[in-house]
Amino acid sequence: MALDLKRFNRNTLGGVLIHLMLALLTVLTLGILYFYAYLPYITNHGETITVPTVEGKTIEEARDYLAKHDLRCEVSDSLYSAEAPPLAVLKQYPHAGSKVKENRKIYLSVNRVEPPTVPLPNLIDGSVINAEALLKANELKRGRIELVAGPFNIVKEMKHGGNRIAAGTRVPKGAVIDLVVMSGGPSQFATPDVIGMPLDEAKVLILGSYLSMGRIVPVGDTTGGTAIVILQKPTADEKIRVGDIVDIWLGQPGTTPPDDAY
Repeated sequence: MALDLKRFNRNTLGGVLIHLMLALLTVLTLGILYFYAYLPYITNHGETITVPTVEGKTIEEARDYLAKHDLRCEVSDSLYSAEAPPLAVLKQYPHAGSKVKENRKIYLSVNRVEPPTVPLPNLIDGSVINAEALLKANELKRGRIELVAGPFNIVKEMKHGGNRIAAGTRVPKGAVIDLVVMSGGPSQFATPDVIGMPLDEAKVLILGSYLSMGRIVPVGDTTGGTAIVILQKPTADEKIRVGDIVDIWLGQPGTTPPDDAY
């Protein structure tokens, strides 16, 4: 039997209850339609986009690439890497592979056009080993060692780009600093023997002898086991000067160096 609303007066308890139930039902219906129909429609509920990687791309390339995936981007900050070209994207957030909504903004960190600078530490009157440690701590690199006569085996001058440079001068991060070192003894000495040593041990001996690491040439498969030095140039006991370069060839024990290495 159909409900006859005319029988219920608004002023009676039954009438009030009936109209209250109708009002609640109307609100509930509108709420369901809003949250499960209208809102998902305007927000693309359940639809996500996988963020692609744009690291390594230029800003323009990243912007165009993200636009093709219905995403936006904004440069949030700048970093510096000597390994990447200027204005290349170094980092992104959200990260590649993240699930986001359409039109989401991706924040980018880009490589600076000019590297930041750091003050050159004072290396004068210190050892070469100490100079290398200070340069590394300041994100600088040790270059050539120029040997000059002198009674002590210490750093006498610092050079950058072939020119003498004073401590405290600001230089770009990653700059190569050459050292002028007093010999502290004979101008020539015997090349250390690193044959049969693992790479780390050979580096310690070469750099500790105030020499420079040259080429490191792998011979065959050097990934498995412990690769060792199978050839060096100059050869052991050959006369050499402070700062000269030593090239080494790495291989598994028993590996024969290539003919063109001699």
